[in-house]
Amino acid sequence: MNTTDAEFDSPAYPTKLQRGEAGEIVIHWSDERRTVHTARSLRAACPCASCREKHKSEEETPADAPPLLPVLSAAEARPLEITAMRPAGQYAYNIQFSDGHTSGLFTFDLLRSMKDVR
Repeated sequence: MNTTDAEFDSPAYPTKLQRGEAGEIVIHWSDERRTVHTARSLRAACPCASCREKHKSEEETPADAPPLLPVLSAAEARPLEITAMRPAGQYAYNIQFSDGHTSGLFTFDLLRSMKDVR
């Protein structure tokens, strides 16, 4: 069998998902790396369009603007948890959170590039 360099450069992919003792997600990768992510770190890194727009508007708010009074929904007041994690094709996971957010697609590249919480 003839192999090419491209076959050796293939990106790593998840081989196992686990729930950690504190509710974090532990991802085991095909290259034997292991990453650990909390629900809070994943939610803050959500790449969906509405989260990107929210972060963009927060960055564009003038420093001298009066702060808005934050309001929490009932779901946001509870501890944040991951309620579901489903594959999206062969390249990402759709992660659903206890605050009702369900639209984020977390690519394998994004999950591997995020800072590990260990």
